[in-house]
Amino acid sequence: MAAPVSIQKSEEEWRAILSPEQFRILREKGTELRGTGEYDKFFADGIYNCAGCGTPLYKSATKYNSGCGWPAFYEGLPGAINRSPDPDGRRTEITCAACGGHLGHVFKGEGFTTPTDERHCVNSVSIKFGPADASASS
Repeated sequence: MAAPVSIQKSEEEWRAILSPEQFRILREKGTELRGTGEYDKFFADGIYNCAGCGTPLYKSATKYNSGCGWPAFYEGLPGAINRSPDPDGRRTEITCAACGGHLGHVFKGEGFTTPTDERHCVNSVSIKFGPADASASS
């Protein structure tokens, strides 16, 4: 998969298209309260896209119940997610490769029985679910 097209907007443009909570999390690197996000316990078949720019980020097949209180995925779509160490070096932030929107953090080596042993701990506010196309699976 090709790298997503870079999406640049001013702070005013982001404020105009995002809800206040989306802006706080995607643009100001906030975190939603544990266990409150709409996708924490949601497991339908489809794709999770960036709530800011619509870039596809995760397949539902990579989502699992980690019990952490936020949606957890074991890998993103190729080229869709950037990783960078937090300033304190304790965690690794994940952002949308297209718009730079804050998604959450990725943790490795926690012992989950997933193919990557990673937990992409994602804010529900940062993503939007799109159901699988029924015609594509027949």
